[in-house]
Amino acid sequence: MSALVVVLLVVAGGLGAVARYVVDAAVRSRSAVAFPLGTVVVNLTGSFVLGLLTGLAMAQLLPDPVRLVAGTGFLGGYTTFSTATFETVRLVQERRVAAALLNGLGTLLATTAVAGLGLVIGLAA
Repeated sequence: MSALVVVLLVVAGGLGAVARYVVDAAVRSRSAVAFPLGTVVVNLTGSFVLGLLTGLAMAQLLPDPVRLVAGTGFLGGYTTFSTATFETVRLVQERRVAAALLNGLGTLLATTAVAGLGLVIGLAA
């Protein structure tokens, strides 16, 4: 891995974290529900794009350095499993068990499904 790729990886990770903050804040400002919808939106969109990038890379349509920088760097900074887990635990502590199950299991199933969809689309490209 070249020094340039490492630098781009670091920059992309930072940009992904900023994008996560912006998307989460935008969703929260437009949502009246006491549910971590911003984090769900971030993880759904990030999972779909990562699946798409993976499919494109498997179809030999995306060079490895681009996959690394975009997938590992940007989307690694953008998506957030730890925040989703924390928010699920917080919902349990608030005795909002149905919301916690929706957030934990629902997000797991939905992100896996959209990642698979992105993969299929990328492979078909």
